[in-house]
Amino acid sequence: MPVKNLVIVESPAKAKTIEKFLGKDFTVKSSFGHIRDLPKKGMSIDIDNNFTPTYEVAAEKKKTVAELKKAAKSATAVWLATDEDREGEAIAWHLAQALGLDLKTTKRIVFHEITKPAILKAIEKPRTVDGKLVDAQQARRVLDRLVGYELSPVLWKKVRRGLSAGRVQSVAVRLIVEREREIEKFATESTFKLTAQLKTKAGEQFSASRKENFKDDKGAEAFLETLSKADLHITDVEQKPGIRRPSPPFTTSTLQQAASRLGYSVKQTMVLAQRLYEAGHITYMRTDSLNLSETAINAARETIISNYGEQYAETRRFKTKSAGAQEAHEAIRPTNFTHEAAGQDAQQQKLYKLIRNRALASQMADAKTLKTKATIGLSNSKETLLAEGEVITFDGFLKVMGKQDDDKQLPDLKKDELLKLISAEAFETFSRPPARFTEASLVKKLEEMGIGRPSTYAPTISTVQDRGYIVKGNSEGEERTHRVLSLEKGAITASEQVERTGSDKGKLLPTDIAGVVTDFLVKYFEHVIDYDFTREVEAEFDQIAHGKQAWTTMIGNFYKPFHKTIASSEEIARSEVAQARVLGTDPKTGKPVTARFGRYGPMIQIGDAEDEEKPKFAPLPAGAKIDTVTFDEAMKMFNLPRTVGATTEGEEIVANIGRFGPYVKVGSMYVSIKPEDPFTVTEEKARELITAKKEQEANKYIQRFEEEGIDVLNGRYGPYITDGSKNAKIPKDTDPKKLTLKECQNLLKEAPAKGKRRFTKKTTKKKTAKKK
Repeated sequence: MPVKNLVIVESPAKAKTIEKFLGKDFTVKSSFGHIRDLPKKGMSIDIDNNFTPTYEVAAEKKKTVAELKKAAKSATAVWLATDEDREGEAIAWHLAQALGLDLKTTKRIVFHEITKPAILKAIEKPRTVDGKLVDAQQARRVLDRLVGYELSPVLWKKVRRGLSAGRVQSVAVRLIVEREREIEKFATESTFKLTAQLKTKAGEQFSASRKENFKDDKGAEAFLETLSKADLHITDVEQKPGIRRPSPPFTTSTLQQAASRLGYSVKQTMVLAQRLYEAGHITYMRTDSLNLSETAINAARETIISNYGEQYAETRRFKTKSAGAQEAHEAIRPTNFTHEAAGQDAQQQKLYKLIRNRALASQMADAKTLKTKATIGLSNSKETLLAEGEVITFDGFLKVMGKQDDDKQLPDLKKDELLKLISAEAFETFSRPPARFTEASLVKKLEEMGIGRPSTYAPTISTVQDRGYIVKGNSEGEERTHRVLSLEKGAITASEQVERTGSDKGKLLPTDIAGVVTDFLVKYFEHVIDYDFTREVEAEFDQIAHGKQAWTTMIGNFYKPFHKTIASSEEIARSEVAQARVLGTDPKTGKPVTARFGRYGPMIQIGDAEDEEKPKFAPLPAGAKIDTVTFDEAMKMFNLPRTVGATTEGEEIVANIGRFGPYVKVGSMYVSIKPEDPFTVTEEKARELITAKKEQEANKYIQRFEEEGIDVLNGRYGPYITDGSKNAKIPKDTDPKKLTLKECQNLLKEAPAKGKRRFTKKTTKKKTAKKK
């Protein structure tokens, strides 16, 4: 059926929302994300022909393209309504190319929010596809393909197959590797923090502290002795009014950081925000602008005055510091400030509330405080204690955001007033190394350094984890003992307190391969993963977007020296990359013991490849790294495999560590012994685990039709039927023990064929891409 106006967007949800706002003369269809890109295999860039890229329509998108092309041919006008950023502009351009549309007459519309006024306003002022924005996105895509496809094979040859490198991902990995090395080198120092509990004549109690910590327990103890004999009085009281200002509305990165406190990953935050945007609840969520439109500012003001009173409203206009930020865009805000809640589920609702509160608070008055400082003197020393308090006198924007800290209110203290000492404590504290990155803090660091843009943060963080360079920590930390000196009723006592420290749960940790690859790239390709270079590249993309530089010129200037370095890498010996670290000498053979990275990962080695006798190999101890493993830890690994004992039938039980962790082996059976230690697991425990495994295997089979090769099995998700090539579900109302061979064959016949694992992964990624 012919259509008058065809509007094309990226997602079905967006199409559904927009279609509600347009009349019967408009038909809205979805492209389901990107429809064209560089092929997954091969370079597909003609370097000798001005870096001309060859794009193709993905196989799974050909049906969509055919349907859109058919609709476009019958339409009077085609409107490309993809997202307003460079990626959205590139999608619009690819749609025009794939559908055979004339760029001069095809209408391009953009909007910051999916609301009826915004859509109708965009329809009134269409433009054409912006070639400069397309060029900037094309430059990014081509540059990243050149780096990835020329640098990754070097890693395959010199380090290990399957590795990848990228202009932004390798820099992100470098940041995490260097932070981890800072932590490893950090020397912890302890000091003693002194806090005293004091009382006024009126009986009001408060606390005061010594401004500087003591370097050791002797100094702390000496001060407590002095304090026990001192008369205390207030030497000075200072009161100053203070203010707390609201933060600006969210950008992509600050939203990701704030949402992490809700427990959302960077990727999860973007998925939730995308759904809120497509449903028309918030403005576009990929932005680095702090700007709010005048309409939004006025709407926020009306809501604030209506809900809280005029004294709470204060118009603010925030200036974006980032040089490449697009001020025409807006910060993330609700499309309607009067809507206190929005979203289809609890997660969307929490994120919406976060966005609304932050945007609303940005247009509210400062919170006013009264800060009090009281200095307390000792009659027998020049030392002083300091008591500090702060009281909120007007909550301002905190009315929406909530009080971030409880008031710390001091009594009404007067100069020269005498005080009574109730108790004092000197608590041992330890200096802390730099904090490991979380997803949110890594985004913040990348943004501060000018590396990447709003649309790149989430995919970059996902990529470095998917490629095995970075993992999320899962350790609860270790216990650490603190010494405590207490003064009470004139007597000083010593005690200890235990706390858990060093938790890395949810923190980003580099794997051994991350360190090897980072060191290799820094040594031989420093220019590519140099922080300044990566930032400068983003600035050049901005210049292209503003029409100040041709994208092919920018790529050419980069590629010539880069390719020359790639060509010279052939001379790098693989042994230079192995990162062998000599730990000591084997007392039995006199041969060197090294920790190194081999073809299959990190390992311990005794001897050299050049020796007549073949070197001995062992895996790294659990939790150890090439950089940190000790000689004793390494030598212990050569005690494996270890004979634990024998089964009741007399079969030998051997303990070892394999690819999937510690195990015991009996004949051809492997039994995981996690969390047992292969060095200490007892014969009794090993027998117990072996018996449990045998019982599990025995219970695995519900029925066996051996001649036909069909089994009815107990699986992880319940009973099922298999013939080895296909699996079939068993209906809930069917007893798996009573199934006949014929019934099993029929269920298998109806079941879908098993998909290859590799194909399943690709399908999942494509589905995820569509949602974006």
